[in-house]
Amino acid sequence: MSIAEIKSTADDKMHKSLEALKMALSKIRTGRPTPGLLDHVHVDYYGSPVPISQVANVTLIDSRTLGVSPWERQMAPVIDKAIRDSDLGLNPVLMGELIRVPMPALSEERRKELTKVVRGEGEHAKVAIRNLRREANDHLKRALKDKEIAEDEERRAQDDIQKLTDRNVAEVDKLLAAKEQEIMTV
Repeated sequence: MSIAEIKSTADDKMHKSLEALKMALSKIRTGRPTPGLLDHVHVDYYGSPVPISQVANVTLIDSRTLGVSPWERQMAPVIDKAIRDSDLGLNPVLMGELIRVPMPALSEERRKELTKVVRGEGEHAKVAIRNLRREANDHLKRALKDKEIAEDEERRAQDDIQKLTDRNVAEVDKLLAAKEQEIMTV
């Protein structure tokens, strides 16, 4: 494995860790609704579990309410039950064919709990990035041991991987700060 391949692989995997963090953060509910909030809620559609977005339109009705419009009339009660049973703590209201999902305001205590959850997610992402750095450095050491690269090339490549790690950790910190700000905004 060449130095360029090792760096490229590490960069790709670190980028995937950032994407996983963004997905995890998007599922953490703040006071403001987003249509993506219901993406991980699955409903039973003719015997198979599918995401709500595949059986209904999820839209923003106003600043505190989501609207779910099922494509098939008989799916409304099923979607209503799936949202109730999800871990989001939401209480949908079935109004004919439209399901209104009001977002309750978060208490100060709940906001602080969510901030801790966000920090935990960020720490998992940082650990993953550091593990990828260690893995890349191990590949470099193996290449040096097998005499595929020189010592100074290995040292430069390790410095480059450290810079890549620092940049990705800084991006994690930036994402966490933005999410914490969003959670603490009343």
